[in-house]
Amino acid sequence: MTGGRKPEAPIRQPAVGTVRRTSPNVTAVQLPDPPKARRRLPVRQILCLLPLVLVAVVAVRHRDVLAEGFAHLGTAEWPWLLAAAGATCLTWVAAACCRQGAVVERLPSARLLATQFAAGAANHLLPTGLGASAVNLRFMTVCGLPLARSSAAIALYLLAESIGRVALLAALLLAFPDALRLSTLLPEGAMAPLVITVIVTVLVVAGVLMLIRRVRTTVVSFLRTALGEARSVHTRASRAFALWGGAFAFPALQAAGLVAVGEALGLDVPPLHMAVAYLAATVAVALVPTPGGIGSVEAALIVALVAAGGPAAVATAVVLAYRIITVWLPILPGALTLGALVRWKVI
Repeated sequence: MTGGRKPEAPIRQPAVGTVRRTSPNVTAVQLPDPPKARRRLPVRQILCLLPLVLVAVVAVRHRDVLAEGFAHLGTAEWPWLLAAAGATCLTWVAAACCRQGAVVERLPSARLLATQFAAGAANHLLPTGLGASAVNLRFMTVCGLPLARSSAAIALYLLAESIGRVALLAALLLAFPDALRLSTLLPEGAMAPLVITVIVTVLVVAGVLMLIRRVRTTVVSFLRTALGEARSVHTRASRAFALWGGAFAFPALQAAGLVAVGEALGLDVPPLHMAVAYLAATVAVALVPTPGGIGSVEAALIVALVAAGGPAAVATAVVLAYRIITVWLPILPGALTLGALVRWKVI
């Protein structure tokens, strides 16, 4: 025996089948039921259905335009209408090319094209440019681009598309100076208030930038990011070609769609003059913040086609039929695509 310590006695196990008896002095305490988990609001499901609700609201508000537009389509020459539909489909391809050209990283092609189709529907439901920009911003951030670079890519796309549209308009006006009767586009005396408004807006923006340091710092930081992104894109020939090729092709295809509808309905205006009218109207209406330009685009296009020499009745029919093809026919499939992309977490 070593150490003088006795071995510990083994712990006795209770006999099989015995039941422990509770002490009569112990009071049982009823534990409260665990709190039920609160049901989370199905935000993603709501976002999937929201585009369809907005489509229904917009369609009801413009039901008279829809009815009249479809009536004009019934009297048109269908080969030209198919050409207009084909040009409209190619605008989404051009937009996808331009979006890809605005970033250095390669974006998934199929999802990028589907996003442009969905962005077109969003653009007709929200003020001009905001819907498409929001959808594409979300798409690029999901693809892994930082928010600052995604925003810079959006700005570069908008700048390139605006330059392409204005450059095409300027080139066509130089080639066909008599394409539009500019005196009919603006009422007499309307130019002076327009110029004053532009000058006041520029002065207000400049004043805000000079007086509010936080705004000035944010704008300068964003401009640095945007300029760096633009330099990076233009160091790669494929990206620069996609950016500027898409920027010029997008408005050209839109104008081609209007020309095809004009030919389908027998508008007595030369095709290139119709293209000038379209570009002039869309440049003018870009400053009007209506959802997808609905209402303002129709009015501007009718005025521009009349200024190009077309009869008012036929010009109205052409514009309504054109908007049916480019806005109302794709808007429901586009909204469904938008909802599907939200559900699949592509955006």
